[in-house]
Amino acid sequence: MALTIGIAGLPNVGKSTLFNALTRATVLAANYPFATIEPNIGVVPLPDPRLGQLAQIFGSERILPATVSFVDIAGIVKGASEGEGLGNQFLANIREADAICQVTRAFEDPDVVHVDGRVDPAADIETISTELMLADLQTLEKMVPRLRKEVSGKKTPKEHLDTAEGCVKLLEAGVLLSAGAEKAGLDMEIVRSFQLMTAKPFIYVFNMDASSLGDGALKDRLRSIVAPAEAIFLDAQFEAELVELDEEDAAEMLADSGQEESGMAQLARVGFDTLGLQTYLTAGPKEARAWTIHKGWTAPQAAGVIHTDFQRGFIKADVISFEDLVEVGDMVKAREQGKIRMEGKDYTMQDGDVVEFKFNV
Repeated sequence: MALTIGIAGLPNVGKSTLFNALTRATVLAANYPFATIEPNIGVVPLPDPRLGQLAQIFGSERILPATVSFVDIAGIVKGASEGEGLGNQFLANIREADAICQVTRAFEDPDVVHVDGRVDPAADIETISTELMLADLQTLEKMVPRLRKEVSGKKTPKEHLDTAEGCVKLLEAGVLLSAGAEKAGLDMEIVRSFQLMTAKPFIYVFNMDASSLGDGALKDRLRSIVAPAEAIFLDAQFEAELVELDEEDAAEMLADSGQEESGMAQLARVGFDTLGLQTYLTAGPKEARAWTIHKGWTAPQAAGVIHTDFQRGFIKADVISFEDLVEVGDMVKAREQGKIRMEGKDYTMQDGDVVEFKFNV
């Protein structure tokens, strides 16, 4: 399932350093604007300790976690909606992402130039949000007259026009559609069909230094700026150094910093949830694997992720929760104890279900 999160922000906020850490890639992280010209794409494994336990139970040869795809998009500047900087190209890249991860600088460093000459997270977030809203308004200015004609010609339901006009009102009031459209009673399915950037889910990453990461009051203030969206606090340079170490040394470095979870693990986990995704698990001698599906999917839809034939010929699914399987210890005992359920076509998958599908080819 190819869903991507676009990493966006002003120039020189640490996007490329963050991307390096996410993917162990080597993209240009230079101290000047537009060091990233083409979007770089990286596929990041989602940390899932359940897979290691499944591999032990089934004697699996390899582990295949779920993944999150990140796109590193070059820095947006004020006026991007009018083509400033490399605005048109960058906005097009953001349109192709399924969610937006906005990286904001919250560290002081005289050696790293801020594009606006000062470090002000709230102002930086407002700049990016304003440019995306202005770009969406431009899209709607072209869309609304067309919808009026289509509605008058009875080619399009009036709800589409009403929704578009409702989007215009919100954006003109300075409200991101992801934050205000549902509250305003707009049909979110129609809103999403317009492919507007501010209707996408947002994650906010604040790039901090070691000292500010321990400042609870600062974190609370930054969190309040973006609420109710998720806020993640990390030191991108620290994360880039962390991923260069082996597992044991990385765990020691993380513990020494007083953190229980790396920023990368947080971002992958929150990103996965923001995209409305969950996983189910399969295991056997060859592999223990996490499969990515949308929350609310039925068993046949989930089977189709493995192969379309599984969905077309779906008969039933043998399902056990991960917790029950670990408690019992193996599938034979689980079956003897009645822990394995036989589910049909209407079953809604739950995160962590361990599944074996039965199907006709």
